[in-house]
Amino acid sequence: MATGNVASDMAAALEAVPDAEVVAVGSGSARSAERFGDRFRIARRYPRYSGVARDPDVEIAYIATPNDAHLDNVLECLRAGKHVLCEKPLTLDAAQAAECVHLARENELFLMEAVWMRFFPAFGRLQALLADGVIGDVRMVRAEACINVPFDPRHRVFDPARGGGALLDLGVYPLSLTTSVLGFPASVAGRTEVGPTGVDELTTIVLRYESGATARLTCGVRVSKPIEATVVGTRGSIVIHDRFLSPSRLTVHEFGRSPSTVNLPYEGNGYAHEVHEVHACLRSGRTESQLMPLDETLGTMRLMDEIRRSWRLNS
Repeated sequence: MATGNVASDMAAALEAVPDAEVVAVGSGSARSAERFGDRFRIARRYPRYSGVARDPDVEIAYIATPNDAHLDNVLECLRAGKHVLCEKPLTLDAAQAAECVHLARENELFLMEAVWMRFFPAFGRLQALLADGVIGDVRMVRAEACINVPFDPRHRVFDPARGGGALLDLGVYPLSLTTSVLGFPASVAGRTEVGPTGVDELTTIVLRYESGATARLTCGVRVSKPIEATVVGTRGSIVIHDRFLSPSRLTVHEFGRSPSTVNLPYEGNGYAHEVHEVHACLRSGRTESQLMPLDETLGTMRLMDEIRRSWRLNS
């Protein structure tokens, strides 16, 4: 579902996955569906997203529509008996996400939020290093996800009605990294700069844990900064380099030892890794991923709701 840049990246990745076949594409217009179908040699092209949900040969729908369309698209696919992989954020708020999760669980259908970062080899290595206690107990996470998007009030990123803003588009990454490392916090606070169209353009989030650990996270759509993250423990730290959203390199700093850098290239453009996870789940009869659990998606959405309520913006 969709024919934009992210959908194109996923379609390109699927071409290299031996046990994947794209049988249909749905778009908001016949022209874009035809062009996408020609580009990726997809036989069935639908001028509406609903065509994918109704296609009898579709087993799983990949949803890459704008944020505000996710709820309707996910529900339509689940009601049609399709498994669903939906781009982040799963929905605009926790209530919508809970509706999707309830329907998927009730109908025993697979549903996963496509936070692609969680499936990269480097992310798996990070988890293994932390589990082995290489840097001791985690005490702090710092992560920044800031991309300078040229301002255009018509662009979905700057449109509050379409789920725009830095938090929903980029904040999910540092939040997801932190919850995977530390779990959910005892308290959360945020400060934001709201732009002329009413969306959050630069946001700083502070998470505090009962253990005393903290996280300081930043996301922005009008400023460009190195997209790196650092996990700090009692015996050292791990730096995730080169866009921690799609990580391929870690540097481990252990007290008393020279830094050690690990290169872990990803497959193709990186999208195939979450496809492999979906296929593995379906083959084993699992309707939820252990790498990206639905309860964690729900928890992250609740965090973002709480952050936005503190700004007195729409939640």
